Amino acid sequence: MDEGSTMNTAPPAAQVASIASPINLILLSLFLVLVYMRLRPARPQATTLPTAPAPTVFRVFTPPQLMPYNGTNGMPVYLAVRGNIFDVSPGRNFYGPGGPYQNFAGRDASRGLACGSFDEDMLTENLQGPLDRLEDLGGDEMEAMRGWEERFNEKYLVVGKLVPVGHAEAEPDEKKV
Repeated sequence: MDEGSTMNTAPPAAQVASIASPINLILLSLFLVLVYMRLRPARPQATTLPTAPAPTVFRVFTPPQLMPYNGTNGMPVYLAVRGNIFDVSPGRNFYGPGGPYQNFAGRDASRGLACGSFDEDMLTENLQGPLDRLEDLGGDEMEAMRGWEERFNEKYLVVGKLVPVGHAEAEPDEKKV
């Protein structure tokens, strides 16, 4: 043999392997699966709607019937302004127990809001007596109360109306039944 012929015949391991070998196809397939799993869009989670709050029924309250709605014992927080009763439970931090306006919870807050005073002496003491008619308030105080009432109307749901004990529209006291 001459030297030229030995150069053309190389051992099989030295020959260039084809890129389409079975191991390369397996590795390429595995790579594509991993890339797909990493980049695929996430499956939408099953969304559950929050449970709706219990329906609020418009009621007629007397001052003693309104009193338990002061945010204690798991009760909502209601307060009255000029005969309208507002559910101020979303503002529990202000109107509920420990809040700066807690004296008004479960009560008629009209006089206190009109006078800008949050003291207990602004509240009607005799819950069995007539409602505070606010006749002695001046124009500025009435305007301040209307401003509060407008804010409450914008933020909170009206859940009832306040009437004196013995009024024709007053609902019977549920605790006495």
